[in-house]
Amino acid sequence: MAVGQLYQAAKEEKTVQARALRLLRSWLSPQQRAEFERKGHFDVVGCDTGKRYRIRRGTSANVNEIDEYGRLGMGWCFVPVGGLVQGDVMLAQKIALETDEARALSIANSFPGPIRWRRPGTRPREGRIVPGRLHSS
Repeated sequence: MAVGQLYQAAKEEKTVQARALRLLRSWLSPQQRAEFERKGHFDVVGCDTGKRYRIRRGTSANVNEIDEYGRLGMGWCFVPVGGLVQGDVMLAQKIALETDEARALSIANSFPGPIRWRRPGTRPREGRIVPGRLHSS
């Protein structure tokens, strides 16, 4: 690695965003960390209902319930007060759902989950559109 590239890499590691992502990763389980690195999201379980939620990279409207088939459902938008960077927001969302799910959702704005197209008798995988008719879940 050239000296310039090494300097740039070290400089980027000191940014607020890099520090926030390092902190987030330190709070993730090995499975969550691997999923986050591979797919840009991780799943958590709510402490009150036992529901699974997916937290995607982002700072708002980035949390969805996950049904028993692994499909995204109802979305939730809640963020901590202040202009926090992505990693810090995602960590706050994780902690809120795992320790005080009911309160977090009581202040959150909800939005419908993704629309799913499917053929009768089939179950689409997450993120895949199957030609056919509109199916409401």
